[in-house]
Amino acid sequence: MTILFCDVVDSTVMGEQSDPETVRHAMSRYSDEMSRIVERHGGVVEHFRGDEVMAIFGVPTVHEDDALRAVRTGMAMQRRLAVLNQELRATWGVTLACRIGINTGEVVAGDPGTGRTFVTGDAVNLAKRLEQAAAPGQILIGMATYPLVRDAVTVSPGEQFSVKGKREPVSAFRLQDVDATAAGVTRRLDAPLVDREVELRLLQAAADASEREPPCRLFTVVGPAGIGKSRLVTELLDRLDGRFRRLRGRCLPYGEAITFWPVREIVDEAGGEEALAALLVGVEDGVRIAELIRTAVGQTAGAAAAEETFWAIRRMLEELARDRPLVVFFDDVHWASPTLLDLIEYLAGWMRDAPVLILVLARPELLEFRPTWATPRANATILALDPLTDAESDLLLARLAAGIQLPAEMRERIVGTAEGNPFFVEQMCAVAVEAGGDADKFRMPPTIQALLAERLDRLPAPERMLLERASVIGKEFFRHAVMDLMPLDQRGAASAHLFSLIRKDLVGSIRSDQRGDVLAFRHDLIRVAAYDAVPKVVRADLHERFADWLEEKFPKQITELEAIIGHHLEQAARFRMELGRMGDATDELAMRAGTHLAAAGRRAFARGDVSAASKLLERAASLLQARPEARAEALLQLGAVAGERGDAARADAVLTEAETLAESAGDERLRMRVEIERSVLRLVLDPEIEARQMLELARRATPVFEASGDELGLSAAWVLVANAYWLRSRYDKRMEEVLETARGYAQRAGDRRTMSWILGMMCRVALVGPLPVDQGIRRCLRIRRQHRGDPTLQPVVDSMLAVLEAMRGRSARARQHYQRSHVTLDELGLTVQLASFRMYAGWAELLAGHTAVAERQLRMGYEALERMGGQAYLSTTAAFLARAVLAQGRYDEAERLTQVCEGVTSDDDRVTQAMWRGTRARLLAIRGDAGAEPLARESVELSLQTDCLNMQADALLDLAETLRLLQRRGESMDVLAEAIRLYESKGNLASATTVEVLLSSGQPVQFDRDIVQ
Repeated sequence: MTILFCDVVDSTVMGEQSDPETVRHAMSRYSDEMSRIVERHGGVVEHFRGDEVMAIFGVPTVHEDDALRAVRTGMAMQRRLAVLNQELRATWGVTLACRIGINTGEVVAGDPGTGRTFVTGDAVNLAKRLEQAAAPGQILIGMATYPLVRDAVTVSPGEQFSVKGKREPVSAFRLQDVDATAAGVTRRLDAPLVDREVELRLLQAAADASEREPPCRLFTVVGPAGIGKSRLVTELLDRLDGRFRRLRGRCLPYGEAITFWPVREIVDEAGGEEALAALLVGVEDGVRIAELIRTAVGQTAGAAAAEETFWAIRRMLEELARDRPLVVFFDDVHWASPTLLDLIEYLAGWMRDAPVLILVLARPELLEFRPTWATPRANATILALDPLTDAESDLLLARLAAGIQLPAEMRERIVGTAEGNPFFVEQMCAVAVEAGGDADKFRMPPTIQALLAERLDRLPAPERMLLERASVIGKEFFRHAVMDLMPLDQRGAASAHLFSLIRKDLVGSIRSDQRGDVLAFRHDLIRVAAYDAVPKVVRADLHERFADWLEEKFPKQITELEAIIGHHLEQAARFRMELGRMGDATDELAMRAGTHLAAAGRRAFARGDVSAASKLLERAASLLQARPEARAEALLQLGAVAGERGDAARADAVLTEAETLAESAGDERLRMRVEIERSVLRLVLDPEIEARQMLELARRATPVFEASGDELGLSAAWVLVANAYWLRSRYDKRMEEVLETARGYAQRAGDRRTMSWILGMMCRVALVGPLPVDQGIRRCLRIRRQHRGDPTLQPVVDSMLAVLEAMRGRSARARQHYQRSHVTLDELGLTVQLASFRMYAGWAELLAGHTAVAERQLRMGYEALERMGGQAYLSTTAAFLARAVLAQGRYDEAERLTQVCEGVTSDDDRVTQAMWRGTRARLLAIRGDAGAEPLARESVELSLQTDCLNMQADALLDLAETLRLLQRRGESMDVLAEAIRLYESKGNLASATTVEVLLSSGQPVQFDRDIVQ
């Protein structure tokens, strides 16, 4: 709250009238005037003692601008006293002079014994000292008050002076002037706008509609303070580029005769009273309109009925709109009187023939005290502004920083603390830029932190200590954890101190769970202020103690808490390192932290959260420098994560280091694990990798894993065998047996990531192998149903179902499946998988005959894989893309794509080898090249070396079309009949039906039935 002291000094008795009764009358008159001023500004007179006034702002009702109200009160007191002195001198021969001190801070308010608003505290004492230090006629404001009023005041530095009980001199500002209507802290309206395009389009559409045709449009923008309402409107006006005339009126939070204050500002913006008179010349009832408006805005005495005033304001706006459309926006409408709200609704309802857009900017309170505002109306829209996301806040921060590269830690701190509020981002960015990006010099800006810092500093020591311990835990914290972190001799009273903090609204209870009562800081800014006050040496100790506390209290839930425990141990180790406290104890902390973070990273990877996994494993690896084997384990996982994200160079570098560490440690088991992971990475990147090499590696690794009982390693070895079978296009019972063996090891090892891959591979085998389509769909649906909690498995199942459903002729259902798969993979950040799985989307669309849609999907995957260097997946995607392009008659491009396939396809990959040969054979046949038939027969021969019935049938189809193009139609008919038999054996009804129709009609085989443009 804010406290104002005003004391009369140097009273001068004029003439001979100096008797006590005269002084009493003069002081009574003075006290009445000063009290009215305090009350008019929303303050409370705490007491009059002799000739001293003490006023408080913030009790019993809190206003966000209490400090500004107090400053305006002080200035109004001085100005009113100058006028009052004329009366006092004339009546009693007395003149008075006063001095004023104003300060902001935390106080203890209220007295249960009396029910009064009695306040005490250091903030009160300092306000009194400021008043005593001021010269007659001066107003001194405290350092804690100034940041809250800086944009509404003119000040000069005051003198420093000593205050009893304070070691350092106190500084103050001398108030020279205060704006009666300005905000204490204004928002930058030139700040970059971030991610409000949707909102701007809605506003633009409303403006266009109001310009194009009546009636008037009412558009209300709702959101909390600082969320960007005014900035949004500023951007709209810039984009309207002068097409509209802008008129703005702002509602004031308090004051006298302010009902129509926004209208007064609108009249001023329109040119003032003279312009108004000129506007209304020759207008019917123009004189009456001008008179009513002047009365409403207080420029002439008198009063008028609301209906008449509303009519006059409407007529004025209609006349203004004749020349150019209007944007009339009312700001801070949550402070508007009911009469002004009635006016706005009247204008929206009755302005039928004027091109006017009325914008209303308000906080959510508007809808609380005026719920009918949200009643649906044809010409009214309400838009609620949400906080920015962390990414959007970070983008805003980068733009505001104007080229200064802020450290990641500082950026994260600002973004996290701002909690999506653009104004908070702006204020903290200004301080960060002023600090030159130096995290050590960064401090929370005065506009945000001044009150918090001083408030926390005024807390009793036990309460402040408790709050600091809670800040180490986090924004949310366990009640009994805070108690246990307190010194032993203070734990008994800790509950009372915590209750005191709740009562002071610094923290609040949010829930209870099996771990106990959970509380939270009311705002993360409070936590940051408390945490910053804790010395690093104390922070290190508290972080370590809290990690120990978690391990002791929740031994059965350690797996859920790995990331939290790892974070606190990491902080403890980091602070000890920063303080130069190296040694075994710090090394042990780092090892514990790294172990927990690595475990959390593995679990994040298993659930598909590759972004979190990458960060956790990076942190773990950096903490495990002193333990080569543990670091190698973390790097092994990190390499796999990098591979999933498509960062091949990073994956290779990380796995190389892991292999070196394993070799230096003499750990053959670990070295084999790394080698297998490198082989899996090569499967994606290297078209020259052979299935034989993979099988040989699995053969060498298996006895090593068996000897050490490493079931995780054994599952990895059998997964490698499965990959070799896949590469050779063998999808028979042996492949199924390999997957079941790998599944058993993965289950026993608790390896969720490998389990997910195996189950996904079972679905892929069901698609491409000889299993009939209906059975394949049932298998996929069963796996999806049994493993709904596995986010990485679901998109795999969906992609397989997309092709299987397309084979049954259900193209709409197929599209739903693959679209859902793509959304999930994108959300999980599985970049490589998303790119490669577009192949299945393209396959599904080709089966439906939608070649242009197929091309779009395949091209997105192709280009992404090309960027990432995923040569293995690129080859099959290119083969399908060549077919889509060929079907659309783009022969040269199709041939180029077959050349890509030829160059990047492994010799073991019979499916892709067959596909590109079949496509090129068609192209050669179109040109009449005799080499077409041998190439098509090679394709058939290669396809028969696989278990993929679809590919066998496709190869026969390519051969049949090649023969037809070579004018050997009779031979092609027998080949088509065999293709139909294979399609039907698989259950691919879509392809079988298409070929049957073409066979019976004798027409060329064409698949371009694309109806989606």
